[in-house]
Amino acid sequence: MPTLFRFVVTLAILAGIAYGTMFALVMFVDPKKTEMSVRIPQEKLNPRKN
Repeated sequence: MPTLFRFVVTLAILAGIAYGTMFALVMFVDPKKTEMSVRIPQEKLNPRKN
């Protein structure tokens, strides 16, 4: 039973670290807002039907 308890505690600690990392990313990282344009070839807009 002690090894199962140790395993569950290890998983809980790893989950807490992952959750804390995600929370820190949400709170401290600001995405850059820029305009973006992508050229789409004419063939993809109006595909020919056979």
